[in-house]
Amino acid sequence: MRVAVIGGGAAGQLAAIKAAERGHAVTLFEQNEKLGKKLFITGKGRCNLTNACDRDGFFRHVVRNPRFLYSAYANFDSAAIVELVESAGVPTKVERGQRVFPASDKSSDVLKALERTVRKSGVDVRLNTRVSEILTNGECVSGVRVGETVEPFDAVILATGGLSYPSTGSTGDGLRFAVKLGHTVTPPVGSLIPLETEERWCAELSGLTLKNVTLTAYDGRGREVYSELGEMLFTHFGVSGPLVLSASALIAENPAGTVLSIDLKPGLSEEQLDARLLRDLSANAKKTFGGALYGLLPQRLLGIVLEAAGIDAQAPAGNCSKAQRRALVETLKGLKLHVTGARPIAEAIITRGGVKVSEVNPSTMESKKVKQLYFAGEMLDVDAFTGGFNLQIAWSTGALAGNSIPTEV
Repeated sequence: MRVAVIGGGAAGQLAAIKAAERGHAVTLFEQNEKLGKKLFITGKGRCNLTNACDRDGFFRHVVRNPRFLYSAYANFDSAAIVELVESAGVPTKVERGQRVFPASDKSSDVLKALERTVRKSGVDVRLNTRVSEILTNGECVSGVRVGETVEPFDAVILATGGLSYPSTGSTGDGLRFAVKLGHTVTPPVGSLIPLETEERWCAELSGLTLKNVTLTAYDGRGREVYSELGEMLFTHFGVSGPLVLSASALIAENPAGTVLSIDLKPGLSEEQLDARLLRDLSANAKKTFGGALYGLLPQRLLGIVLEAAGIDAQAPAGNCSKAQRRALVETLKGLKLHVTGARPIAEAIITRGGVKVSEVNPSTMESKKVKQLYFAGEMLDVDAFTGGFNLQIAWSTGALAGNSIPTEV
């Protein structure tokens, strides 16, 4: 069969490889000048290509519609993508949180390995080529339109991504195709996205990374929606970093009004922390609060915390009252930030939303509305936390789509 794969990202390349391995004549259309442009910038240029956790761990990290992915993950799991990449000459390593990276720390190595595999599989790669329409003949796909040219195909796999990082080619073309072909698309919003805050002091801490803190997010009704230990970052507009990005996945539709609480000392109970403060303040009674608590926190942050607790950093440490210690403990165990909104969708790592999964066969990734039309990757309304899980969704759904195209019509 002649198969068109539209989109040369993670999902598209896997779909093309698997379809070609089954003996199909595959053409991969990519509007950029090279494959995997978005993949190149993942993991801060290191490419967190998957997560080495077990099956249950993977599904615990999928935020929306995890059940839809059961067949896809069973067909092509995290071990499978590691095997594919390593067999193409790229050793991998596992880091904190079971995140898998190329041993070289270079996403370009993963890109080259995938492209080698794509071309070795016999796929016809068309770069700088934009598909403008998907054609149907009654209830079945019949081809695609490229410029003024109509090219016949027996099956089409849509893997054009969402709307995040539009400079990499995620311009929403595939979602528009899906709507035109009768599918329902949940409006995409930014997910795994930095958050803007009401507190202007975040700008004073811009560039400061906090490690081993616990971030808890409460929605507008005060209900806890997220809590995790990890790393976060202050920015000129608010906060970012792994914890914040994961929290954003649960508040993507309405981030404004969310309250973030940072436990700066999660390893200490309130009683233990109070004892430490009492010890440090007593031992340095002749110093200022700021001087006596030097080493408790990064210096820039210490001043912010003292101010939030209502304590003058220049006041004598020896004058500290029990009430002041209590206020300081409460602030250290729950420094509050009030979210005013998320950054623009173009800054999101992924988009939440996409083709409604009830309209797609989870066992094949084939459309329930148009025969021989398949979906893969970020086009689908499934997403996960950070840590390599979203790329695994792309690999799994792309591989299943490619494997599902029948060898005979």
